[in-house]
Amino acid sequence: MDNCYDLIIIGGGPAGLTAGIYGGRAKLKTLIINKGTIGGMADNTREIVNYPGYVNTSGPELMEDFKRHAKSFGVEFLKDEVVSTDLYQDPKRIITKKKKEVYGKAIIVAVGTQPRLLNIPGEKELRGNGVAYCATCDAEFFEGEDVVVVGSGDQAIEEGIFITKFARKVTVIVLHDEGVLDCNKVSAEKALQSEKMEFVWNSTLEAVLGDENVEGVKVKNLKTGTSSILPCQGVFFFVGMIPATEFLKDSGIEMDHRGYVSVNDLMETNLSGVYAVGDNRIKYLRQVVSAAGDGATAAVAAERYIEELETFQKSILNSEKKVLLVFFNAADTQSLEFSSLMEELHKEHSEEYILVKVDMATKKNLAEKYSVTNAPAVVVLDKGKKVKDMECSTDKATLAGQL
Repeated sequence: MDNCYDLIIIGGGPAGLTAGIYGGRAKLKTLIINKGTIGGMADNTREIVNYPGYVNTSGPELMEDFKRHAKSFGVEFLKDEVVSTDLYQDPKRIITKKKKEVYGKAIIVAVGTQPRLLNIPGEKELRGNGVAYCATCDAEFFEGEDVVVVGSGDQAIEEGIFITKFARKVTVIVLHDEGVLDCNKVSAEKALQSEKMEFVWNSTLEAVLGDENVEGVKVKNLKTGTSSILPCQGVFFFVGMIPATEFLKDSGIEMDHRGYVSVNDLMETNLSGVYAVGDNRIKYLRQVVSAAGDGATAAVAAERYIEELETFQKSILNSEKKVLLVFFNAADTQSLEFSSLMEELHKEHSEEYILVKVDMATKKNLAEKYSVTNAPAVVVLDKGKKVKDMECSTDKATLAGQL
């Protein structure tokens, strides 16, 4: 079916695109669903100087390289927004805003983050009319005008510096005492030395003012409690990011109170066959390079999951005979010897049973499905359902007596 895929990736930022590259290279039928511009937040980054192999590039250029790479492996792209999911069924169902239904054996969530709103008066009302969240996208519209930047982290200061290329003056509203910025030292020094940047310390924004367009902001000094009006024509908010996982709130995926997804080292969520990568997961570092690593890890893990799923369906669920599911550890001599013994036993009972060997190191999902924690182990199945666990023995006659 045209709407059925091995791997569906929700989100087309660096994590999602990397997952697509790895999925496509593994010959998985892969789809990337992305509601906006390919590249995510990276596409809004004017300059990238810390991605290995690229001494100096822009976000759009780097993301175009990612996309071209993914397409070279046959990855498909769908510009749409995912609004609901059913991640418990197999294959898993994805429904988009345009009423399109697609199905995937494995799902990777790579939706990233979005700007946090202060939700002060005038912010929502004047969004797009002077209120902005992306300097790369909107700075040029403020040529020769006065602009306010809210925030003092890396994004706020670096974007503020970029805005000075267009604006007459950039005023930065900072919560902290004079001279204290949350950004890296290099950006801080550059900003503080800029003739076009001014700073309002110990302050926060109370409101954005204007009827049809931004005309100014109301600023409150946190030490004195006094408020003042600062005329301007634009306001850029850089007060943090929040995960874009709202659409997953009823999906069953475990998230923290902020909406960041909890995963293990393989990027696996609490739901089988569902992974989360990039900025929308709980992690220490949120950079293009770390997002790419997440995507690669998840795609490889998903490939193995799909292989297990197909093995389960072909060899186990569809078997007319009972199944001897033999779990072994390839690094353990005793486990390998037991596996060989079971193969000998199977030859004598091949009319009634089929034998499926499972390496615990590479097919842990099957082990979890049948509650196997140690190897060697044998589970007897009939139509995919567990009949019993066999007691392991080095004596073939003892094993035969359990069949």
